[in-house]
Amino acid sequence: MKTRSRREVVTFRHSFQIRGIDHPLSAGRYEVITDEEMIDGLSFASYRRVATTIIVPAASHGSKMEMFSIGPVDLADAQRIDASMPDD
Repeated sequence: MKTRSRREVVTFRHSFQIRGIDHPLSAGRYEVITDEEMIDGLSFASYRRVATTIIVPAASHGSKMEMFSIGPVDLADAQRIDASMPDD
């Protein structure tokens, strides 16, 4: 099966929380990777999402970055909440 990965950078203006990550994350820019696989048997190219991950600074001192699997709806919710918060 053919797979592809899309990378995007999302920016949060305020600290935020996403389900699946047990600690709050600071405001800033975060890389989000979406893996998709091609749906076979169609007369046109179509893909379905199979995984969404976010790369964040490590909470422990042993490594610099961590990658967490997150839900796309949870990411959208966090972005919506961030956009609705007033700037300081």
